[in-house]
Amino acid sequence: MEIRVKNEKGLTLVELLAVIVILAIVAAIAIPAINNVIDNSRYKALKADAINVIHAAQFYFMEHPTADQWQIVEVEKLVSDGYLDSAGKILEADKEGQSANVQFIEGTYYFNAHAIYYSNGKYINFDNATLQHIADDIRKGSKGTGGKCIGRDCAASP
Repeated sequence: MEIRVKNEKGLTLVELLAVIVILAIVAAIAIPAINNVIDNSRYKALKADAINVIHAAQFYFMEHPTADQWQIVEVEKLVSDGYLDSAGKILEADKEGQSANVQFIEGTYYFNAHAIYYSNGKYINFDNATLQHIADDIRKGSKGTGGKCIGRDCAASP
């Protein structure tokens, strides 16, 4: 009696479909998680850019002192005068013709920039934001043109 061993190489169609279904489930779980990581990274990068702008303005105001209790400098001027190498996406800020700026009022630095797009239809607004406001922010950005607001004048913001 002769015993024949079948030479079974490869996958059956059912096995192949099972692998595809498993990969689809893994992708369905992983892709939204990856998108959230990307959104959070862009959001944090924008906050870091805002902090850099405030620090650059501090140097600017130290080198250009006045007797006034209120001073303002545009972010574009900080870049053009060499106080800031790059402002990142902050120079894209524009709402009703307002440009991004830092105000120095009675010893406190306030950063203003509006409607800065950062990811998936999400925007951020800095409305009289101090370093402390930016550091304390743990919320995510919001969809739509209103956007997420950071700063002392954000009481009506979501």
